Amino acid sequence: MGKIKLSIVVLIILMIISGCQSNRKRTIDLRSELSSTLITLDKALLKLQITDKSDSNFGAIKCVHCNVLHTRAAETVYPFAVAYKITNDKKYLRAAINLGNWLIHRQENNGSWKETPEEWTGTTTDQLLMMTLAYPILKKNLPLDLQKSWIKSIKAAADYLYDVMKPEFASINYVATTSASLAAVYNLLKEEKYLLKAKKLAHRTISKMDEDGFIMGEGGRVLGNKYGVDLGYDMEMSLWVLGYYAKLTKDNLVNKYVKHALQNHIYFIYPDGSLDNSWGIRSNKWTNYGGATSDGIQMLMSLYDDEEPMYAKASLANLIFLRKNMKNGIVGYGILYWDLFNTPPCIYPTFTKAENIAMAYEMEKSGERTVEQMPAEKINWLKEFKTLDLVELRTKNIMATITAYRYKDIKKGYKRKYMYRPDGGSVSNLWVEGHGYLQAGSQTEYYRWEPMSFPEAKGIKCLTPRIELTTDVGYFTNLFEFDGRIEAKRNSDKSYTVTTVGELKDKKWQSVGIGYSYSHLFDDNSVEKTVELRYHDLFDTVRIVEPVIDYPGMEFKLVNENTVEIKSNDRNFEFKILKGNAKIVLGENAGKYWSVYPALQAYPIILVVEPPEKGFLKSIKYKFIIK
Repeated sequence: MGKIKLSIVVLIILMIISGCQSNRKRTIDLRSELSSTLITLDKALLKLQITDKSDSNFGAIKCVHCNVLHTRAAETVYPFAVAYKITNDKKYLRAAINLGNWLIHRQENNGSWKETPEEWTGTTTDQLLMMTLAYPILKKNLPLDLQKSWIKSIKAAADYLYDVMKPEFASINYVATTSASLAAVYNLLKEEKYLLKAKKLAHRTISKMDEDGFIMGEGGRVLGNKYGVDLGYDMEMSLWVLGYYAKLTKDNLVNKYVKHALQNHIYFIYPDGSLDNSWGIRSNKWTNYGGATSDGIQMLMSLYDDEEPMYAKASLANLIFLRKNMKNGIVGYGILYWDLFNTPPCIYPTFTKAENIAMAYEMEKSGERTVEQMPAEKINWLKEFKTLDLVELRTKNIMATITAYRYKDIKKGYKRKYMYRPDGGSVSNLWVEGHGYLQAGSQTEYYRWEPMSFPEAKGIKCLTPRIELTTDVGYFTNLFEFDGRIEAKRNSDKSYTVTTVGELKDKKWQSVGIGYSYSHLFDDNSVEKTVELRYHDLFDTVRIVEPVIDYPGMEFKLVNENTVEIKSNDRNFEFKILKGNAKIVLGENAGKYWSVYPALQAYPIILVVEPPEKGFLKSIKYKFIIK
């Protein structure tokens, strides 16, 4: 009897200890994680630096992919300088000084730098910020003549931006960045005009935020003014530089706006740390972890993780996801880049992420950060972003983004890169617990909008789920519907329904004569889609295309006329037609379903839908089931 009582007492003690341990908040050493990733990136970039002193481009960083010496790659001057602080290894010191000297010799007479191999000079603000931040670290190791040379270069670039930078000159992320670069220059040179201009630009930027904190100004111009929101440039550029400006200048108004915006932007970091910019107007360079030419989210998170601990978790989650896109320290364009391409990518993602991580490291003064859940890690919620006509939701095993974002470039229309983003009520991102992306969005039609950033990829097909048809007058799809009406609701059984109504259109926004309702029902273990077609002026065959992200080792099998079995190395799925007449075509042109941005490949499940024999309506219901 005594032994039984003793066992009970021991059990109670163990339960108390276990409870205390479970209630203890987990911490992470975010600064250490940032430094280790930074050194990995820097080592890769160091190998690409020209070290032959007899070479006229001594100090520059080569881009093997582009066969170009990008002037923007010289922004690595700051990551190199921070690496020197971390390691005290003089190879980083020499690399930073030589790279900065090379950049100075590439400066135009007006103080700007061209974004080689192109003519754009707005990126001068990025180069200026990195040179300005690197200079105090390197100063004591620079001879007096080089100190003067660096200061002269910094001032020339600052004066150029002081004269030209405004929303009428550049997309809004450049305006935001210049508020930070000029504030940093003010701290260095103490010239009041830079501080006044920085404040003017920062306040102009926050004036372009909508009520949810999304910044308009990344798209085309209307009467001289830019509109359109891009989540990637918001989080990886504009918000962090605004926050940094506010910190340097103690501008509480700007700080307040950034903090408000971040409370909504944080929802777009998925549970695995990926950043969902599938729907943004500049999503043509979305890479899963962020953007190919934007800096990253770590600096933004480090600015505010003292006030909100979940930001540290978001930073680390995204950092870990970024690492999955790297090979030998070089960052690819997406999670499957190294499976799809035999050659290394442009070095833009590598040096832009390096500078962001370097800044975040410098901002992180605490060795330990408390871990708290991000919104995406919590289950059973639906969030409507009314200003964007966009819905995000989370169930036990699923997270999804459905977009009907209405932005239109009314001046240049289909000739603009902003008008080939996923739209029309499609799922632009679909993630499954323990698996990753099941579906994702890409350009509706692939174009090389910027030859430097967009590789050749002829004939590739869109990854976004869609409704489509081709007639003798062109290609029509819901993805070109930018006036769709989206509605979302929470059901009593903790499921969620999101429905968009619109017309099938071509890239010129012309309707073909078939309307649609595209409805999605999400629960813990499935996504049920219902497509109702309304043949009001055209009776023709329609295709419903459901590309499934095809990771190495996945298998797709047509079990019967209504069912497809999908096997992967982690989770299995079933695709099943529940209602309506449609023919499954499996794997048609499968080799063409891949994307540069994001670097993913997919396997298509296609439903061929004939027009109704009677009436003018036809409905197809089908389902993805997690096994």
